Amino acid sequence: MAEQRSFQDKQYAFAAHIRDPEHRPAPEGIDDRRMAIYRDLFFNNIRSLLAKNYPVLRKLHSDDHWDRFIRQFMQIHQSKTPYFLELPEEFLNFLRDEYEHQVDDFPFLVELAHYEYIELALSISTESNNLEGVDPAGDLLANIPIKSVLTWVYAYQYPVHRISKDFQPVSPEDQPVYLAVYRQADDKVGFLDLNPVTASLLNAIDENEAGRSGEDLLREIAANINYVNVDAFIQHGAATLKEMWQLEILTGTRAAKT
Repeated sequence: MAEQRSFQDKQYAFAAHIRDPEHRPAPEGIDDRRMAIYRDLFFNNIRSLLAKNYPVLRKLHSDDHWDRFIRQFMQIHQSKTPYFLELPEEFLNFLRDEYEHQVDDFPFLVELAHYEYIELALSISTESNNLEGVDPAGDLLANIPIKSVLTWVYAYQYPVHRISKDFQPVSPEDQPVYLAVYRQADDKVGFLDLNPVTASLLNAIDENEAGRSGEDLLREIAANINYVNVDAFIQHGAATLKEMWQLEILTGTRAAKT
């Protein structure tokens, strides 16, 4: 039993040193040249994996700044998964909940990380649409539009979908930035920029427990925003519904309740 505890103690010391070699000594009896192989292997693998999953975030930061993120992630965060594929979510949790933001960090750091993460999250989601009773070519105005479970809608303070080396906003937008991320049947993931009205429409479709038709939902929104020309609003809304259907944000319709 004592030998087992001694072995476990060495494992803990080994892992602690890998995560934080500057402050945690390596287990006794291990040649530092060999230890360096493990230190570099773990750090570089995590560094590379997260760079691939957060490409814009990586491009915006110098090597030193990015390495600082990775090292602090390894030092501070206690990951709850042994799977490399789930480390991007752990990194997002670290940035959101544990990382102490520095004066040279971008104000949109966490939002951009979230935006980049959801593409991976949706691509590996095991959710699937229940298409029983759904008409894939149904009338989107006369019937009940059905939102795909593989469409997720988010509101951001910053236009994260536009951030790049050439565009780095320093303050939030005056209005929320709504984005829909969707996965199509061929597993392609896309993003759709929504305005407040289309975001409201998609939310109304998602929460349509009363089973109202697409036209009824549009009329209600028009009334809520005091839109004068309701017929024109419905015509524009019909085009929006068709675009969402073509992108597979909507899977089709079910018969309207009478």
